[in-house]
Amino acid sequence: RGPPMTLQQLRYIIQIVQSGSISMAAQKLYITQPSLSKSVADLEKEMGITIFNRNNRGVYLSDDGAKFLAYARQIVEQADLLEHQYKFGPPIRRVFAVSSQHYAFAVDAFAALVRDYQDDQYEFALRESRTYDIIEDVRTQRSELGILYLSKFNRDVLQRIFQNAELNFVPLFKAKPHVFLSRNHPLAHRKSVTLKDLKPFPRLSYEQGLDHAFHFTEELHSTEEAQQNIVVSDKSTMFQLMADVQGYNIASGALNADPDSEEIVPVLLKSAEVMDIGYIHPTDHPLSALCEEFLKHLHVCIEKFTQSENAAQSSRS
Repeated sequence: RGPPMTLQQLRYIIQIVQSGSISMAAQKLYITQPSLSKSVADLEKEMGITIFNRNNRGVYLSDDGAKFLAYARQIVEQADLLEHQYKFGPPIRRVFAVSSQHYAFAVDAFAALVRDYQDDQYEFALRESRTYDIIEDVRTQRSELGILYLSKFNRDVLQRIFQNAELNFVPLFKAKPHVFLSRNHPLAHRKSVTLKDLKPFPRLSYEQGLDHAFHFTEELHSTEEAQQNIVVSDKSTMFQLMADVQGYNIASGALNADPDSEEIVPVLLKSAEVMDIGYIHPTDHPLSALCEEFLKHLHVCIEKFTQSENAAQSSRS
């Protein structure tokens, strides 16, 4: 057995993960790389686990290491709070990251969290990303949560991936599919549309990579035939093309108050599919206090969206 575990060693592990390599972490910690490597080796020996796997490109968290990291972050966060309370030391630097498909309510909840800590030091990250990357971000602890949806089409495939990655899916709400259209689109005035109505127009979808088609798509009905397909990687481009080429995107129907979204309208899509939107997190890993706060904001934003959608449905009927 090596020397007893120290709080400093836990900080070292967290910094290595944040930096992406031991050499970069050593620079930020102002210690030598051999000293940092020895500290990690001593901790692994003391704990009886391998925290980092090694390859030619550097180090990456093992399965045991990912679990260890979750608890290490909890301990360091509580120690920082305790030290700040009684030592009146420097402000606590708060760290939180979430990965998500392109949902306005996730952006609104993230903004609310940022406002809560606008006078503090923090390092927050919101990654609007591809479905596979969202799963990998959470599996490797790059993000604490991942927000995505399940449907009849993708549920079995994604649930199997979650299980293999030791991730748990927590449902948030169910959303009927909508079509996002430019306010000037010929179908924008309709109360609802069908897939047949959309056939003459370009279908817009978010890029998922060559190896991850169909079950990883962010849009429902991705296997339906479309005469014209346009793939984009960000929301601003998506909105611009809706206006410029009269394209459409199948989504949840939630829009925020961003200037880019003012000229975009959601129209109900007649479909038997339902989007079961929720979040994934590592099974049996404790959620941080910041993550719990983010989830509270998320529920508030979702409540606003569902109330708005219920009112819209009443006006349609």
